[in-house]
Order: sequence, then structure tokens, then C-alpha cells
Amino acid sequence: MKTPTATPAATVTGRKSRVLLVDDHAENLRMLGHILSSGYDIRIARSGEQALALVAREFPDLILLDIMMSGMSGFDVLERLKSNPKTRHIPVIFITGLIGENEEEKGFLLGAADYIRKPFRASIVKVRVDTQLRAKATADFVRDRAEQMVGDITRRTREVLVGQGVALMTMAALTEARDGHGGYHLARTQNYVRILASMLKIHPRHRDEFDDNAIDMLYKSAPLHDLGMIAVPNEILAKPGPLDDAEREIVRRHPEFGFQALLRQEEMSGGEREILAYAKQIIYSHHEKWNGSGYPQGLAGEAIPIAARLMALADAYDALTGGRVYRAAVGHEEAGKIIVASSGSHFDPDVVAAFVAREREFAEVAQRFADPPQP
Repeated sequence: MKTPTATPAATVTGRKSRVLLVDDHAENLRMLGHILSSGYDIRIARSGEQALALVAREFPDLILLDIMMSGMSGFDVLERLKSNPKTRHIPVIFITGLIGENEEEKGFLLGAADYIRKPFRASIVKVRVDTQLRAKATADFVRDRAEQMVGDITRRTREVLVGQGVALMTMAALTEARDGHGGYHLARTQNYVRILASMLKIHPRHRDEFDDNAIDMLYKSAPLHDLGMIAVPNEILAKPGPLDDAEREIVRRHPEFGFQALLRQEEMSGGEREILAYAKQIIYSHHEKWNGSGYPQGLAGEAIPIAARLMALADAYDALTGGRVYRAAVGHEEAGKIIVASSGSHFDPDVVAAFVAREREFAEVAQRFADPPQP
């Protein structure tokens, strides 16, 4: 059966689709330019730095980006594009020769739309380029309509959310003063959660779970993760040695205590609010483990709410690097090794991969919000 020939995609404005080719080898640029010369408005960059400069002046509809280049690599360029709200929606197809599974997974995790392998086959290049351009045109149309609707809703709910956020932060601050963490534990963990959520936002399996509003709600809800510690007696919280079985059981009930407290808050406020929904997930399930060995419900895998999976890693990292009365702190590198070793047992592998991709930001947050020296 004859393979149908794709017709070059035009944007909703009717103009030719603007395609940026980025490669430091002139022959690759020449070949791609020849393949796409008919039906597309071609732009060319010989380096990652030049590509970013061109994008800043004129947004392309699609970027074909080489991975291995002198100077900035394709991975570096893609990460810069996806971190900028103005350019994160531009689809990027990596062009590459041989590539291992780890590099391919890294590309998709960073937000690559597809791969085109060398040597180039003209029919494959055209079909994949056209597929991404048509998808972008549809996504742009839907996003524009959605933004118009969301704008009205956001304006109407902003005051309510601000009031809830203040109330939640007040509750969280009381919890921190009560459970003995002290310092900037809340600031660190809520920033860790935001880093992880921002990374998963561009993950193919999780992108539908996170938008800017969801990440903001997670950020505001994260400080409440140990709300139930208010109900744990002082002598248990401050005990320097190991807990006995009875004391450990009381501590293990703090997710339930916090969850019930938030249910009462919800009833008083007249019903469920989005921010409270995230807070309940985090409070009740952040001690669950991916393999089902956690508590209080023994949930496993994706049965654990994604908000709680993020909080589990964020809280564990802070406990490792900040220490507790019963355990000395370890450095960032050692904490990272422990977390990676716990992928698939304690932590969601996708969340661990997001941590590995952004671990430098974790270290920066830990340093920026370091606890003051104890007298």
C-alpha cells in the first residue's frame, strides 16, 4: 500500500510554519534545509547560543535541535526553552545519531517532542515535522480559548485563595513550632515540592496533572504535611533516643490526626476547596511508600496521590540533610545516593528521576534556607 504524502502544516494565521534548524555541522543543516525547503519558512542556527538568541527575537513554530554540539548541548538548550513560560510550548525534535536509552529518556523527561535519527530519511523528517506542527496548532488554539476562560475564573477566586493561603501558613507555622523542626524546614520542603512538580509538568506521563495553578496549590499545601504532629506529646517529639513501640505508634498516627483536623476545617469553611484537597492528600499519604510498606494505609504505586509522592521525597531529603534529634545530618551528595537507592521501593521512580534532573536546585534551596546556628 502506498504511503500517503503529508501536506506541510500551516499555522492558524495562514502563514508558512517557521522551523528553526540548530546544528553545528553545515552538512546536516544543508540536508535538512533541502528536505524542508518546500512549504516551510526555514531559520538556521549553528550553535545553541545562537538558537536562543534567534528564539528571543522571533518565536519559531518548531525547532529541530542537534544534541551533541560544541558549547551548549541540545539538552541545555531544551532545558532553557522549557524553563521560560514564553518558549516552553515550542515543540522540539532532537536530531541525533546513535543514542542510548538513558539519553533518550532524559530528552523526553526534559520535554522533547520526538527524535529524528541520522542519516536523515526525507519522508520520515517531513512526516514527523508535520505531525508536531499540526499538534502545536491545535494546542495553541485550545490553550488560547482556555486561557480566556481561566482568566475570568482566576480573577474571581484570587481573593478567596489568598485568604486560604494565609490561614494554611498560620496552621503550618504552629505545627513547625510544635514538632521541633525549627528553622526553615517549611520553606525548604515547599520549595522542593515545587521543583519536583515543575519537572514533572513536562513529563509525558504527568503533564496533565500539573499546571501553574496546581503547582501553586501544592506549594501552599506542602507546609501542612506534619499538621498532625500537634497531637503528639512533647516528650515523644523531643526524645533523643529510639522510640518504644507505643511511642512509635502514636507518631505513626499523626497523618490521621492531621487529616481529621483538616476535615473539620473544611466543614467550617463550607465545603472542599482545591487547596484543601491537595493538603489532605499530602497530610494523609506522605508516609506511604511506593512498594506498599508505608503508613497509614499501606498504599502502593500510583494508588498513592501524586502530591504525597512529591512530599515524601521532599521531606526525606530535608530530614537527611537537616538531621533530626535522633539522626545526624548527611551532605547533599550522600542524601542523593540514598534517595536514588530507594527508587522503586520508598519513592516513585518518576519523582526520583525529577530529583536527579534538578538536584542542583535542591542543594541551592538547602543553602538559601539553611537553619541558623543553634546557640
